[in-house]
Amino acid sequence: MNEDILWKGRPSQLLNLGRFLVAILLAAGIGFGGMFFPPAWAALILPIGWMIWEFLKVRCRVYELSSERLRLYSGVLNQTIDEVELYRVKDATMERPFWFRIFGLSSLYLDTSDRSHPKVEIEAISDAVNLRETLRKQVEYWRDRKRVREVDFEDGGDMEGLEEGSPL
Repeated sequence: MNEDILWKGRPSQLLNLGRFLVAILLAAGIGFGGMFFPPAWAALILPIGWMIWEFLKVRCRVYELSSERLRLYSGVLNQTIDEVELYRVKDATMERPFWFRIFGLSSLYLDTSDRSHPKVEIEAISDAVNLRETLRKQVEYWRDRKRVREVDFEDGGDMEGLEEGSPL
């Protein structure tokens, strides 16, 4: 079976809005100080460099939903590629804060049974409603295909209804 790419996206640079505003204010302050002390202009490299770095950190994050797994790409200089098998997704929560809704963005938070990624965040993406539905359908498909069912146990460790020696 071929693995098809169902969705691919990146987070919005809106995540950097606060950082960009701080950097711009800092650069304006350095620029104003440079009018009185010209060597201070050299310090502009700090806020400008920081803005570029933060831009690249968000730009280099890519989320990719295939027909079998969710891939998470991250890293500017060194790239990391993480994968979560879809049948391991237990729950999906979508958040739409006011500031994101103005720009048509949402964030998806996934709870998984994957040991290396128990929580997956897909932040500030557009059309998260359709992504969540596509993800839900694929998760159900792979759970049925692999015959995987989720069983939750309470912290007390009480396993009512099971006798000693009986199969789970």
